[in-house]
Amino acid sequence: MIITLLSDFGTVDGYVAELKGALLRGAPGATLVDISHDLTPGDVVAAAHVLGRTWQAFPSGTVHLAVVDPGVGTRRRALAAEAGGHRFVAPDNGLLTRVLRGSQGRVVALSVSADASPTFHGRDLFAPAAARLARGETVDALGREVSDPVLLPPLRLERHGGDWVGEVVHVDRFGTLVTNLPGVRVAEGATVRIGAYDLVLRRTFADVATGDPVAFVGSGGTVEVAVRDARADDALGATRGVEVRATARSTGAA
Repeated sequence: MIITLLSDFGTVDGYVAELKGALLRGAPGATLVDISHDLTPGDVVAAAHVLGRTWQAFPSGTVHLAVVDPGVGTRRRALAAEAGGHRFVAPDNGLLTRVLRGSQGRVVALSVSADASPTFHGRDLFAPAAARLARGETVDALGREVSDPVLLPPLRLERHGGDWVGEVVHVDRFGTLVTNLPGVRVAEGATVRIGAYDLVLRRTFADVATGDPVAFVGSGGTVEVAVRDARADDALGATRGVEVRATARSTGAA
């Protein structure tokens, strides 16, 4: 059984090791795959993006444990969910938005054990629940049904005349600006506007000179903006939420 792990714990301290120890106590022999532990602390939006991009890369039946939880120890709910043939365990703070939005997934609220540390639900609440799922228990066996999980606000994606208008949804570790503009809806050689910059859609970084900005369709299928051999967020003064426009395909559908 595969269990993926996503957190903002970092690897300087032993928190990830304690998380893995709890998982292996509950599900000996499980294959543990680290998605990332280096997210900005408390950045639920980034966590939702990373989980939303990666979970479908794994086989059906995979359990995904995601812990970016600035509300740990408060009255926020803890969730287990099933969607798309995968199972998920995460805090109810919007982290599962890209998994649950538009799906017919099953969601339940976990009960918090009295002996769970109020500052380390990752180890004492989420990991044991993920281990139970990995052993074959159903989501329904873990708690009561939830009909209103917290979802992040919908991202802007609109057709304005001959353009698609979206926004930067993520800044990766290279400083690349990842947008929600679907590559399949953008014209070949499109003009991509971000801030004061009008860029021609290219194929890859090497299509421009060092230090120049470049727009391209990234490996996730959406338009991205980078600066060759530099950080686009710094060079262009752009970050998450900034508007991005691109010329639409003439036959594109809204």
